[in-house]
Amino acid sequence: MQMRNQRMQNSKMKKSQLLLIGSFLVFVGIGLFSFNYLLKIKDAIYSDMKIAMSDVDAPEKEQVVENVPSVNNVVENHTPEQKKDVPINYDKYFGVLEIPKIGLKRGFYNIDSKYNDIQYNVSLVHGSSMPDVANGNLILMAHSGDAYISYFAYLYRLNVGDYAYITYHGVRYQYRIVNIYNVSKNGTVKIIRNYNRTTLTLVTCTKNNDTMQTVYIAELV
Repeated sequence: MQMRNQRMQNSKMKKSQLLLIGSFLVFVGIGLFSFNYLLKIKDAIYSDMKIAMSDVDAPEKEQVVENVPSVNNVVENHTPEQKKDVPINYDKYFGVLEIPKIGLKRGFYNIDSKYNDIQYNVSLVHGSSMPDVANGNLILMAHSGDAYISYFAYLYRLNVGDYAYITYHGVRYQYRIVNIYNVSKNGTVKIIRNYNRTTLTLVTCTKNNDTMQTVYIAELV
């Protein structure tokens, strides 16, 4: 009987030891998991701080585009028969600009194309870079007014926070407007932008002001 009691006590001791060891291992596992989780949080916070510091260290600068073609308010001079909508093949264009808020979708041609002319289309300005160039600036110009070539007639309805899209080489890039300002119409355009951001710049004549141009700065989202 005494030996049986001894065996039972030994069995209970072994169970207690196993329970203690198991509890210790669980505690160590939780500790390691928590440590790794905290490391991930620290890395994420550090990454966000680097991005924020990068933005702070990159103040806006001026980019001057010279020999800018005249952008005007153009009066409609077409007959109603010429205004009928026809299907557009956007594949023929170098790129396509879309601004859903104002119902604009228009293609533009390569910089060296004879059709890259503000008198016919949305014009790609010399010195531009396409959306796949990091921190580059795509600059597009078009007339305002109510004629067929007044593709930027409703840009004045845009506000900071609105979106524009560029489709290029089958990829659709999303931009958000961050600044809108006016400049004098004197053959040059001062573009004020963050050089650490990939930018889209739209330029057109200021509504109801033939001596000024309006510049819309949008950054890649």
